[in-house]
Amino acid sequence: MSDPGGFTREQRPLGRNRDFNVFWLGQALSVLGGSISLLALPLLVLEATGSVVQLGLITVVSGVTAIVTGLFAGYVVDRVDRRRLMIVCDLTRAVLLGAVPIVWWAGGPRIWLLYVLTALATVLKMLFDVAYVTAVPNLVRTEDLTAANGRLMGTFAIGTLLGPVAAGFITAAVGPDWALGVDGATFLVSAASLGWVRFRRPADRGADPAGPRAGVLREVFVVGFRFLWTHVLLRPLTVLLTLLTFVTMGAVDLLIFHVRSDLHRDAATVGYVIAVSGVGVVAAALGAGRLRRILGFGPCWLASVALTGVAVAGIGVSRSVPVIAVLAAVFMFGMTLGGVSSMTLRQEVTPDHLLGRVTSAFWTVHNASGPVGAAVLTVLAARHGVAVAGLAGGVFCLLIVGVGLLTPLRAARGGAAGTGGAVPRATRKPNVRCDPEGRLGS
Repeated sequence: MSDPGGFTREQRPLGRNRDFNVFWLGQALSVLGGSISLLALPLLVLEATGSVVQLGLITVVSGVTAIVTGLFAGYVVDRVDRRRLMIVCDLTRAVLLGAVPIVWWAGGPRIWLLYVLTALATVLKMLFDVAYVTAVPNLVRTEDLTAANGRLMGTFAIGTLLGPVAAGFITAAVGPDWALGVDGATFLVSAASLGWVRFRRPADRGADPAGPRAGVLREVFVVGFRFLWTHVLLRPLTVLLTLLTFVTMGAVDLLIFHVRSDLHRDAATVGYVIAVSGVGVVAAALGAGRLRRILGFGPCWLASVALTGVAVAGIGVSRSVPVIAVLAAVFMFGMTLGGVSSMTLRQEVTPDHLLGRVTSAFWTVHNASGPVGAAVLTVLAARHGVAVAGLAGGVFCLLIVGVGLLTPLRAARGGAAGTGGAVPRATRKPNVRCDPEGRLGS
């Protein structure tokens, strides 16, 4: 089918791609709602219990559930209709969040409900997020992947900035329980928008070569990790990003501690710094496509790590709030540019029937180091000061760049190793073979 401009669905440029633009706008509102919950849920816990311990336990439930769900989310996403899965996740979350203000109104606070809500919502979010990543290549042309991911990342940044503000107004007006209800309504809009979107069925989307004989545990835990390890670009990228996450997950904690405790500024100042950092996210999201076309994937990703390292070191040693705000924007620019680039690479090189499992494996591996790194970085700051911790983090990032220059990443131009560019998904042959049992190998 072609549009009035003579383009088929598969050929439409991003600006005229109705399916992607409906998807994008629907998710924009959903992201805003999710950002409301980020503030509303902790406020509701504190309002109901007055206990920081309960707040911490809610966070623990969310974190543990996310890790466990991440192990099997990719398997589920690769085995079912992804659009229907996303719609079911949205509708279920709408019901769960919409029930909170009703229960609060009818019977008063129920802290057990928040634990159940947190666990179920985290499972649904992980399933949705993995499907979300796999959906983008089924909506846009390969050459538009970076720009599409940039738009989605930019929308996420804006929603993250506006969501807490909206949550504050809603909470002040009608309470945090109704703020969660508003978030539930945004999931209804997201589900409706997905109902209007058609996902293209790529050439490599068919029966899973693993077949029904493959054990479920093997499929859940092995296939995605194996693909990462045997791909010439994804292997070094996964290792280096795991090291980078070790440093960067605690960087925001360092920034907040530095501004509040070392510089003795109030919470409003911290909010101003965080708001300015969002400019870096938007700038990277808008410029990621052009930068990747000019520099190629490898130089673009390594440059993003270098920028991140310089920003971490600068934030640690600076005593000026405006300078710290600018460096925070540089930090977020580097993190966003690297995130868009790595997401696009996975989408380009991974066969569609494996993309869910590879995404889950990728997230599980590189996120596992984050909590440990955050603990190490904050302990280092407590014992030796933020300046020492910041400099150590910055040097560590630059060492990652140095190691990256010794890997195939240094010359990688696009998604297909050795070709100098990305290969269109419709014609690309997966770089895999089937072993005698029908399971995937490299």
